[in-house]
Amino acid sequence: MSSVSPDKRRKMESALNQLKKHTVVVADTGDFNAIDEYKPQDATTNPSLILAAAKMPAYQHLLDQAIKYGIAKGGTEEEQVANTMDKLFVSFGLEILKKVPGRVSTEVDARLSFDKDEMVAKALRLIALYKEADISKERVLIKLSSTWEGIQAGKELEEKHGIHCNMTLLFSFAQAVACAEANVTLISPFVGRILDWYKENTDRKSYEPHEDPGVLSVTKIYNYYKKFGYSTVVMGASFRNTGQVKALAGCDLLTISPGLLAELSQDHSTVTETLNVETAKACDLEKVHLDEKAFRWEHNEDRMAVEKLSDGIRKFAADAIKLETMIKEKMLNVKNGQ
Repeated sequence: MSSVSPDKRRKMESALNQLKKHTVVVADTGDFNAIDEYKPQDATTNPSLILAAAKMPAYQHLLDQAIKYGIAKGGTEEEQVANTMDKLFVSFGLEILKKVPGRVSTEVDARLSFDKDEMVAKALRLIALYKEADISKERVLIKLSSTWEGIQAGKELEEKHGIHCNMTLLFSFAQAVACAEANVTLISPFVGRILDWYKENTDRKSYEPHEDPGVLSVTKIYNYYKKFGYSTVVMGASFRNTGQVKALAGCDLLTISPGLLAELSQDHSTVTETLNVETAKACDLEKVHLDEKAFRWEHNEDRMAVEKLSDGIRKFAADAIKLETMIKEKMLNVKNGQ
C-alpha cells in the first residue's frame, strides 16, 4: 500500500490542526465540554462567559458551592456577594485547569478598571483562592482592562508579586506599547470588535482577511514586539470569522470561541504562517516610549479604541452586575431554607 502523499495529508488535516503548528490555540469559553472537544493549550474566561456558563444546569453545582462559601465567610451582603463572585470565578478556573495543560485567564472585575490599587488587591485575592486549591500562580493569568491604571496594576503584580497578567480590552497601538513597557506577560488585542466598529462607523461593510482592520492592528503589534525584542507575548482575541483567525497564523497565541473552533476543525483549506519573527524584524516600525501623558493623548487620538475600550468595560461590568443579581437571589433562597 502506498503511503499518503504530504499534499494529500495536508488536505486531510483540519485547519485547526494546521493552525496549532504555528500558534498556541486557546479556548475562549467557560464551557468545559468545548474544552474537552478541541484540546486547547490554555483557556480564557471573562464575566460574560462565566455568566453564560453559570446559567447552564450543568454548572449549577459550582454556583451553589460558591454561594455556600460566600455565606460562610460572613460580613455584609455586599461582602458575601463579592466573596461568592471571587470563588465562582476561581471554581470555573479550577475546573478548566483539569482539562488544559497550560494556563487559565481569570478576569478582575471591570468596575475596578480605573483603580490600580483595587485591581492589585482583587488579583491577590484571586491568586490566594487558587493557592488554597493547590494551584500555583504559574498556571493563572490575571486579566486586567488595558486602561492606564490597569496597565500599571499589571506592572506592579508582575514586578512585586510574580503574578502573570493578561491585558484585555486592547484596541490601540498606544495600549500595546504601554503594556510592553510595563513588561506584562501577555496582551489580548481584540480583532472582531475593531472590525465591528469600522463596519458601523464607515461606509465599508466587508473586508478580506488580509485587509481587515482588526487583523492589521494585531499584525502591527506583533511585528513591533518582535522587532524590538519585548518579552510580552501577543494573543489575538475576539474573532468574528475563521478568515481572521487564519490570517494571524503564527501569532504567539490565539484565543478562539467554541463555534469558530468547530468551524476550523471541519475546514480543510491550507493554513500558512503569516506572522513570524524574521518578517517582524525587517518591518519599518520605529520604537516609541509612552509616559502617562503621551499614552493618554495617543490613545485618545484613536476614536475607535476609545469607544471600544469604554464600551467593553461597560459590557463586562453589566454582566458582572447580572451575575451578582443571580447570586443575591440564590443566596436569599439558601438563607430562607428553600
